[in-house]
Amino acid sequence: MTTFTPPPSRIRHATMVSLLLAPLLSSVLVTKSAQAHEYSALIKAKKYAEVERAISSKLATDANYADALVAKVDLILITGKVTQLDEGVKLAEQCITNNPKNSECHEALGNVLGIKAEKGGMMAGISSLGKIRDAFKKAIALDPKNFSAANSLMTFYLEVPSLMGGSNSKAKDVIAETQKVSPAAASLLQAKFDLKDEELEKAKTGVLGVNSSGNPVIAQLQNDIAVDIAQTFVKEKKFLDAEKMFREVIQRFPDSAVAHLGLGRSLQEQGKAKEALPHLEKSLSMENTGAVLYRLGKTWQALGDKTKAISFFEKTLAYTPAVSAKTRADAEEQLKLLK
Repeated sequence: MTTFTPPPSRIRHATMVSLLLAPLLSSVLVTKSAQAHEYSALIKAKKYAEVERAISSKLATDANYADALVAKVDLILITGKVTQLDEGVKLAEQCITNNPKNSECHEALGNVLGIKAEKGGMMAGISSLGKIRDAFKKAIALDPKNFSAANSLMTFYLEVPSLMGGSNSKAKDVIAETQKVSPAAASLLQAKFDLKDEELEKAKTGVLGVNSSGNPVIAQLQNDIAVDIAQTFVKEKKFLDAEKMFREVIQRFPDSAVAHLGLGRSLQEQGKAKEALPHLEKSLSMENTGAVLYRLGKTWQALGDKTKAISFFEKTLAYTPAVSAKTRADAEEQLKLLK
């Protein structure tokens, strides 16, 4: 799952996006607590129709079954059903009402409120900040090993301006509390803190120094933060550093679609199109996204295959949800040149 660092003196839409993407990624990667819910494996395998059937069947006999309600919220967020966000909030609240001590119910509320606030604009986001924060705090209080909720809460404190509840000292408190139950998870959160503090090398050393084998929750957190660091190198146009970091991620997590995409892009930006191609194709085989379609278009264009380049640029423009305006504009420009 993406950290932006706009000036803390102003509330900006980008700040809200960065705050709210972290809960979303925690949700879609289905690693929300020490014990994943029973639908996690199916969701991770992207068998969404099968999950939907299983959830419907379970809720027909037990309308307040926590795992099914949480999974239903997950599906709403994963599949980008913006029109169903209000339903997602109601489902999370239903989950809490009937399962008040279930950590994942509270985290689900924080996740869906976060995405709803981001989609609703700045004022909606500001009015929801307290509820989002409190949902993650309650999730952690109920399950101190809910490390993705800890990650989301720390992101809140790091990204929200102090007048709205943000606080570096409170972010450090989250790390300190996590240290009591998992030094490994705390080290990863510290790496994220260092990244926000623009201590890139320190963050890199910290995240790569964690042994997460045998713990899928911590492994996912390590994957996410390591990718954040690699993507920061990309943003700074340090593509060789990004390449090295993405290779480190893939060595640990060979099935990370975003890492293969990042490595492919890093290589392509260095003029190594032939080396980039298999990683981009690997990413596409695992997850079809507008970003990978665009990069495949750029790569085939560099390799001199106009037909394939045109095909991938056209797929980029047709992809839903739409790619960024900058990416779309470039895809359109390249199509004009190719045709």
